[in-house]
Amino acid sequence: MIDTNSIKPEMPVVCSLGGQFATVDHMEGSDSIKLKKDETGIHHYVPLSWVVSTEDGKVKVDRPGEEAMQEWSTRPMNG
Repeated sequence: MIDTNSIKPEMPVVCSLGGQFATVDHMEGSDSIKLKKDETGIHHYVPLSWVVSTEDGKVKVDRPGEEAMQEWSTRPMNG
């Protein structure tokens, strides 16, 4: 289980291929990460369940960035 205290604002969010596709704004509740606004001015959210590690000052998720951006939400996850 990922320690949510290890997820900090401004951390890069990287995909399974190692590329950064977002930046953490902050944790939203206990199971969503709110991301900084994208180029269109919209916040997105990814579920904590996608996170595989928070090593090296980065939040690494379990899928490629393109897939993550297709599946992320504009609302926090429930739970």
